[in-house]
Amino acid sequence: MSGCQATSESTSTPFRDPRLPDGERVADLLARLTLDERIAMLHQFAPAVERLGLAAFRTGQEALHGVAWMGPATVFPQAVGLGATWHPELLRRIGEAVGTEVRAMRARDERVGLNVWAPVVNLLRDPRWGRNEEGYAEDPYLTSALAAAYTRGLRGDDPVRWRTAPVLKHWLAHNNETHRDTASSSVRPRVLHEYDLAAFRGAVRAGAVAGVMPAYNLVNGRPNHVSPYLREHLRTWIEQELVVCSDAGAPSNLVDSEHYFDTHEEAVAAALLAGVDSFTDHDQDASKTVERVRGALERGLIDASVVEVAVRRLLAMRCALGEFDPPTEPAESVKAAGFDTPGHRALALEAAEQAVVLLKNDGLLPLSDATAGTVAVVGPLADGCKLDWYSGSLIRRSTPREALVARLGAERVVFVEGTDTVRLRAAAGWVRVPDAEAPERAREGGPEGSLNPAHTAGRTDLPPLTVGPAPTDLALADWGGGVLTLRAPSGRYLTVAEDGFVRAAAEQPGGWVVQETFTLERHGDGHLLRHRGTGGYVCVAAEGLKVAAPDGSSEVANAKAMVAKAQAEVFTLEVVERGEDAVARTAAEATTVLVLAGNDPHINGRETEDRTTLALPAQQDRLWRAAHAANPRTALVLVSSYPYAVGEAADVLPALLWTAHGGQAAGTGLARVLFGDVSPAGRLPQTWYADEEELPDLLDYDIIASRATYLYFDGAPLFPFGHGLSYTRFAYGELSVQRTASEGEGAVLAVECEVTNAGPCDGDEVVQIYVSAPKARVPRPHRRLVAHRRVPLRQGETARLFFTVPVDEALGFWDVAHGRWTVDPGTYEIHAGASSADIRCTATIAVDGPPPAPRPVLERGLAAADFDSADGIRLVDLTKVRGDAVACADDTIGRLLFRACDFGAGARTVTVEAARAEDVEGDGAVVELHLSDGTTLASVAIPPTGDPYRYTTVGATLPTPPSGVHDLHITLRGALRLARLGFSG
Repeated sequence: MSGCQATSESTSTPFRDPRLPDGERVADLLARLTLDERIAMLHQFAPAVERLGLAAFRTGQEALHGVAWMGPATVFPQAVGLGATWHPELLRRIGEAVGTEVRAMRARDERVGLNVWAPVVNLLRDPRWGRNEEGYAEDPYLTSALAAAYTRGLRGDDPVRWRTAPVLKHWLAHNNETHRDTASSSVRPRVLHEYDLAAFRGAVRAGAVAGVMPAYNLVNGRPNHVSPYLREHLRTWIEQELVVCSDAGAPSNLVDSEHYFDTHEEAVAAALLAGVDSFTDHDQDASKTVERVRGALERGLIDASVVEVAVRRLLAMRCALGEFDPPTEPAESVKAAGFDTPGHRALALEAAEQAVVLLKNDGLLPLSDATAGTVAVVGPLADGCKLDWYSGSLIRRSTPREALVARLGAERVVFVEGTDTVRLRAAAGWVRVPDAEAPERAREGGPEGSLNPAHTAGRTDLPPLTVGPAPTDLALADWGGGVLTLRAPSGRYLTVAEDGFVRAAAEQPGGWVVQETFTLERHGDGHLLRHRGTGGYVCVAAEGLKVAAPDGSSEVANAKAMVAKAQAEVFTLEVVERGEDAVARTAAEATTVLVLAGNDPHINGRETEDRTTLALPAQQDRLWRAAHAANPRTALVLVSSYPYAVGEAADVLPALLWTAHGGQAAGTGLARVLFGDVSPAGRLPQTWYADEEELPDLLDYDIIASRATYLYFDGAPLFPFGHGLSYTRFAYGELSVQRTASEGEGAVLAVECEVTNAGPCDGDEVVQIYVSAPKARVPRPHRRLVAHRRVPLRQGETARLFFTVPVDEALGFWDVAHGRWTVDPGTYEIHAGASSADIRCTATIAVDGPPPAPRPVLERGLAAADFDSADGIRLVDLTKVRGDAVACADDTIGRLLFRACDFGAGARTVTVEAARAEDVEGDGAVVELHLSDGTTLASVAIPPTGDPYRYTTVGATLPTPPSGVHDLHITLRGALRLARLGFSG
């Protein structure tokens, strides 16, 4: 009961009776709750209802790649690494392990929640996204398949009771941290249906999803937390009740940062009406949410039935989790059954192995124990096992260096980190780190008493750095963009606690606001040292080095910043040794060199911070160049949350690998791949571009027009989507495709192909099935993934693989002319291959049917958002509740194209429905219509309407009435919103 004492009213009631259907039990409980009790349940931290014996309930337990934020747990590879496995069954088993640990940890600690917020199904459209590590792939099919598998594991196999209740993140079209709570993703209907919705749709329909979390951003000018798509799409995909949990602080953003509503009462009412059920706001303080809901009721913005609907969904989820059932097994057995088991450890290792992608290999790999000789393992990731913001605490770990030492012995492994060794001199002397005891390290409950780093960044019991006659050598790592970390000889990072003093106290960079990063700013003949966590500059105080941090309002902060900068110490930086010099020296003496480069997930490219470049940090770039110059037997291993543009490395190095941060078994998994215990079979879940110049603007979500992702990219990628090499070879036999009808459903494609392991060792092949429409009437993807299989094959073994794909899903697209999903008649190509660019065999299939009809503009008119192509426009909200309109991107000029418009015997008039917020007359807002041959049909001036949501309809006669079928061009001029056009004969 979680501390609640049951009263007479809570015993022998229908909602406690497991023999009754869940719907009846939920209805009974709902009827027993007062309105105040119902309102209280809308907050993330729903209080207990003691008179009914109901425990408190919290929505939201992070479980992206293991149980996060609740202490030690099994840590699996980052989600993008799991995406690289292309292995749904593996993800199902990982989900099962994570769900089991959630239950086991819940039995120990009631703060652990059973409503898990995972996985993230946002598509990796742009590799600069700071949260790239959280998604599975840039492809909606692959993302959905992996998400469905992971949620099946989290949910469990019981047909009635759920192990945990997974919530998908983040609805919808969310792929930027820059202005993430105020930026609007402009998503036209084709991109919406074919790309962004598709990733969610398949996972939800698989039936193991409890709900979704809306994203911080806006879509087409409307915040996701009041998205009509929740009602129009999400809740139509499945009969099961789905819970919508807000993102943290997002309900308040509707007023505070987005200014979409004037009052919080209006905002909370609109969110409830849109379908938000649980409000994650103001941390554990539910009072503001409760007050706002009450205010919305008092003002008549909603009625009690709206609250009832949301609470019913929440109670249905709690009932499915078994909260209202009698216990089925003792808590002690739950605690012991599923936490840090040998099976979970083995699964973490398997995942780490399967996530490794071999990008290039000219014969250097696999290494052998006998011939590898002395191995130099160098670079900033060589002895690290990095966590990210959504990791649990490590019970055990393995770094690449540790794994190689365990395999080869310490005498055959040489380690150099490759950081610069530097000294800092102030006016009064050298910066020095006082001698101090190392911070304690917390021992957690693994059977081996494994070490787990204590969080020590906020310690104030250690002495701060001082200045004196003798210097301390510091290790300087440059993570790119001028972001530095400095580490003392003890291995501890320089950090800043709340008192502002600089200490060597942190085991690793971390925390929501990282306190371990600095920037050196050139100042005269020296440098100012700026602390990024506070924005302040380091000065020398009597007690030691201290940060003078700005605070307060923006004006006050700016003023204080000027004062702080004036007081800042000017440091002289002396480089004792460059990291690349140490690497070159070590590489020259080794037989084989492994350079491990990449990112620290807490430093750059993370939640709240997008990357600005695809380049490897300059310091790390110098390391592989120095190593290769000294020893041609050099492999570069990128350990990162995202792709890099490393074309020169790919050209000259004999071997190149990538793996995401691989969790607790990262080092061992990598070593087993390097030495051929496991043939690599990871595949890239997103395109690796050769240069960031090939990418569109970060906020350009129109992948069709911007030619983004493997689906539309017209250039030559550095490494294509689906790419990954092996230590063996695979031969493909003939591909066959047939169209058949499945019982109770539509037509399907039955695809068969044969694959043989024709190489020297056992290995997995990832067979990828793509579809293309070479003569399509609208822009279609070059190729689109519709099925895949990761299949293990022994040397010489052949497997015949069968795939079944619905015809609509495989061949269809969203027809904006008629507002529906459609399959055009014509010839389609089905491909089987080892990547999107490595196609091994192709078959064709013909689809019969009537030719596509033109747009019936006389009968239906034209919704402005249903254009075929556009330039210089943005999609905006038609109203605050539903619908889309079109506006000029910069309020000057925009163009729309509507193809194949059927004007019948002739259209003589046009009506333009538009809004113009300006309240001054003039000709600054005009809608122009013309045909492809240059014929001008009309120029319609839009008068001021005084409000962007107040539309007016303006009619005009067409001097040259068009007849028959034509392409229609629309030009928008000025600050207006175009909703639709109508035509009459």
